Amino acid sequence: MFDNLNDLIAPGALTDTGSALGFPVWLFIALMLWSLVWKGLALWHAGGRKQKIWFIILLVVNTAGVLEIIYLFFVVKFQRGKKDGEELKLSQ
Repeated sequence: MFDNLNDLIAPGALTDTGSALGFPVWLFIALMLWSLVWKGLALWHAGGRKQKIWFIILLVVNTAGVLEIIYLFFVVKFQRGKKDGEELKLSQ
């Protein structure tokens, strides 16, 4: 059916410089790894805390790590500051 892998790739998708769609391949791979690490951490925390809504949102929405970082540093950190049954109070 296909003689080589070049038949599977649209003409012009990969250039001689190793870029796809105008982005260097190494940048694309770095962004994927960055996103994968933050998504994994955020999903781990959301699953462990039994936060189903956050888990689904983090699983479905891809923001290259931005939403995951917001979740980890603001939502999880804010909730860790609370003690059992105690409201978090702002110091004056």
